[in-house]
Amino acid sequence: MENSKVWFVTGASKGIGLILTQKLLAQGQKVAATSRSEAGLIKAIGISSDNFLPLEMDLVDEKSVKNAIEKTINHFKTIDVLVNNAGYGLLGTLEELTDEEARKNYDVNVFGLLNVIRNTMPYMRANRSGHVFNISSVAGFYGGFPGWGIYCSTKFAVAGLTESFAAEVKSFGINVTLVYPGYFRTDFLTGSSLQLPANAIAAYKEVRESESAHTDTINGNQPGDPEKLADALIQMSGEENPALHLFLGQDAYDMANQKISSVQSDLEQWKTVSVSTGF
Repeated sequence: MENSKVWFVTGASKGIGLILTQKLLAQGQKVAATSRSEAGLIKAIGISSDNFLPLEMDLVDEKSVKNAIEKTINHFKTIDVLVNNAGYGLLGTLEELTDEEARKNYDVNVFGLLNVIRNTMPYMRANRSGHVFNISSVAGFYGGFPGWGIYCSTKFAVAGLTESFAAEVKSFGINVTLVYPGYFRTDFLTGSSLQLPANAIAAYKEVRESESAHTDTINGNQPGDPEKLADALIQMSGEENPALHLFLGQDAYDMANQKISSVQSDLEQWKTVSVSTGF
């Protein structure tokens, strides 16, 4: 394939990561794909080859991340596109989720992503090229979901660090895209990807209703096609001036506009208070 690239995709054994990896390999691209289980990757995608490198990697263990990056460089000599896709959902109120439950979500969704960036950047800087996709969520832009506060905050963190990261690496010729998916029909809302509080508080009726809605009604009926999401990422990787903020899904597009309108309304309504605080 012309313009073949080397991709490094985290969370590739299922969902969007798996579909993206399969599409890339079908197009003749080279892919290093990571998961907590190398056997799971091989079962889902196939054995190692000239174009495919399955890697067992623990996101929260920087030595494991560094080792996976080094194996990729040894195998493919470079990394052109990084897709930070691995993560999981956590549904529970701020009161009922324990410190341990909250920190684990940050360890994977935020600090794990940082481990990958930290160990990939030396190679992209040396090449003075590359493209990094950080997968956030529309819940990293619009937080009005009761029971999703910790998860939203991890994805807001990804959004904030990505905007700063894009400014840091622009002079090296590296593109960065912050991806805000809406609801896509993957296994994200199943038990393997969505965790619930160990000690739920029944008084939070809206949150318990949200749990039921997500696990019983929304799961399997999400409006977004993950095949088309993967296509959008591949398309964006070929753009000369790719998007920094990429909302995917009609629902994500609509929620983003709702948030923007709400912020604009507050800005104007309370402008006199906002601007009254200077010396």
